[in-house]
Amino acid sequence: MAAQLNVTRQSVSKWEGAQSVPDMDKVVQMSRLFGVTTDFLLKDELETEEYGEISSVPPLRRVSMPEAATYLDLRKAAAPKMALATFLCIISPSPLIMLAAMSEISSLGISENAAAGIGLCVLLILVSIGVALFLSCSSAVRNYAYLDNEPFETEYGVTGMVKERKQAFSGTYTRLNITGTMLCILSVVPLFAACCIDAADIVYVAAVCILLVIAGIGCIAFVFGGTVQAAMDRLLEEGDYARSRKSHRSIKGAISAVYWLLVTAIFMLYTFGPFGNMQPQYSWFIWAIAGVLYGAVMVVVNLIQQSKK
Repeated sequence: MAAQLNVTRQSVSKWEGAQSVPDMDKVVQMSRLFGVTTDFLLKDELETEEYGEISSVPPLRRVSMPEAATYLDLRKAAAPKMALATFLCIISPSPLIMLAAMSEISSLGISENAAAGIGLCVLLILVSIGVALFLSCSSAVRNYAYLDNEPFETEYGVTGMVKERKQAFSGTYTRLNITGTMLCILSVVPLFAACCIDAADIVYVAAVCILLVIAGIGCIAFVFGGTVQAAMDRLLEEGDYARSRKSHRSIKGAISAVYWLLVTAIFMLYTFGPFGNMQPQYSWFIWAIAGVLYGAVMVVVNLIQQSKK
């Protein structure tokens, strides 16, 4: 066949193993070679007439090659936006913390009220930009939401194409994870350095802000690589998107929503409640603790689901 179509034997082998799809010119040549229609060649299975009881199970939704390629392109384009949105949310408390420290230095002439007001405004602006980026990325792939929650099947060649892209991205994904891990570990270095030199309070505050920036850059690496990798895992139904785990994703989503609503309520009560300190610049630690505990909560949820299974 390779000789008849003027291609390599490896190309024919990839077609047979669904690792790639022949060009339409080759499909037409094969249809003439075998004396069949192009439709016949492109179908995954031959349709045979079956008699008996009609199955009540609805057919699975099928993802075509153009749909899969479009989805991967959309997620690749969204990766830097989602990484930036995450970075903005992480560093959003920095201006508030820094201005609060500067307000305690009389020579700078910044009042506590002005520092708190400006800091909160900047925090809200940064968070709102981040949320807008998240929502725009989510809206772009709204039609592909079923990939997260429903089992599906793919047309001929889709699995091979996605596996090839995943293999090509594996080196970049590993480097991004290593970079993100190193930056998150090294983010505490400025704070330790400030402790070593017995610096002024404002230096400690600046060290905390630098810590958030370095950790935020590390999260950029995690989110960028994770967004692209997760898109391919969705189409392959691997990892967290395997069919056996899809039934639990709605439960995790509900737990996450309730958890962060409770954290927000605690922050508001601690800061602005009847016995609150009315100083949000000193309440930022609630979000840091909540972020660490969230990871622990998700681990417990996964263990419970695995034990039930």
